[in-house]
Amino acid sequence: MSNTAHITVAAALILDDRQNILLVRKAGSPFFMQPGGKIDAGETPEEALIRELHEELQMEVTQDELVAMGCFHDIAANEAQHQLTAHLFGIQRKSFTPIPAAEIEEARWLSQEASREVKLAPLTEHQILPLAWPSR
Repeated sequence: MSNTAHITVAAALILDDRQNILLVRKAGSPFFMQPGGKIDAGETPEEALIRELHEELQMEVTQDELVAMGCFHDIAANEAQHQLTAHLFGIQRKSFTPIPAAEIEEARWLSQEASREVKLAPLTEHQILPLAWPSR
C-alpha cells in the first residue's frame, strides 16, 4: 500500500482571444498553475471551480461557460508526497485583468513563448500546456 496522499481539485484552462493562458501562483510557492482548487464536500467539480475562480480572481463564471476536458493526474506541486487529480474545464474569454485574492499572490496571462520562462506546476507543464498548445 502506498503512503502517498491524494488531492482532488477542479481547475480551469482559461484561454484568451490570442491563445494566452491564465496561470496563478499561490503565496509562498514558486509554481504557476491553473486557477482552481479543492472540491468541498457536497460540491460538484463545476460548483467548486466557479467558487474558486470567484474567491481567487474575482472572476464570475457560469456553468454554461465550462467545457469539460477530462480528469488529469500528476504529482502535487505544493504538497509533498501527494498525488493530484484535476477535473479540468476549458473557459474561453477575451483578455481581462485578473484580480488576485485569497491565497493567490500573482496571476498572469502567458503566451506560449513566455511559459518557458516561469516555473510551472507538474500538471500544468506535463499535461495541460501540451493540451492547450500541442506544438509546444
